[in-house]
Amino acid sequence: MLEVRTLHLLRHAKSSWDDASIPDHDRPLAPRGARAARRIADHLSSAGIRPELVLCSSARRTLETLEALRPALGETADVSIEPELYGADAREILERLRIVDARLAEVLVIAHNPGLQDLAIELCDEGNATLLNQVRTKFPTGALATFDIQVGWAELGPANAHLTSLVTPKELS
Repeated sequence: MLEVRTLHLLRHAKSSWDDASIPDHDRPLAPRGARAARRIADHLSSAGIRPELVLCSSARRTLETLEALRPALGETADVSIEPELYGADAREILERLRIVDARLAEVLVIAHNPGLQDLAIELCDEGNATLLNQVRTKFPTGALATFDIQVGWAELGPANAHLTSLVTPKELS
């Protein structure tokens, strides 16, 4: 029997719009976003979330979110900065996940909407209607969706992941 895999989809924390001349890719976290990222890091620690692989968009706001999480990730997490995740749609993120090493049991993706939200909705089985409705309604900055997956990464697809939790920085404050 295949062991259960865990997938975490994390939307970067709130970015700053203070300087409209900064290209989107280069926008930093807002002070509120930096605080939210630290709350998510605390949640990762307290919940015992220890991904073996972190796939992170190359955008500044995702990198700054990742940096806030690093103390909670432990020493063994392999981190891959992936420019293709910047602006990736659900299909592109799913394609990347399908080539994750089959031996890995826990993966965290740090990226952007609408791709993450669309992927979360697509992956959800019908097991937790309340959480699925929350994801459909809003996937705010800093939101962390966690899925149990009973197939290999290569087989990951529509309706074959069970959404176990959705955490937002606001509810952690």
